[in-house]
Amino acid sequence: MPTSLVISDEILHACNMEAAEFKQEIAVLLFQAERLGLSQASRLAELPPTAFRQLLKQRNIPLYVYDVADFELDLQNLRELGRL
Repeated sequence: MPTSLVISDEILHACNMEAAEFKQEIAVLLFQAERLGLSQASRLAELPPTAFRQLLKQRNIPLYVYDVADFELDLQNLRELGRL
């Protein structure tokens, strides 16, 4: 069953934001925290995925974080393929 979240006008006023901007900020934060994927975050922000990706790009937020574990897995895969 879907639920709703109500953000009071008082909170929006305190943040100096419109509701749409507030949703985008929450969506960006949850995407950065890896709590929402790109599709879910863009829906929360009420933006098409391409527009949400552009918003992330403007803020220098990567779509994917390539960490040491990813690098080590790539090295292992390349060794198994005989390319290293």
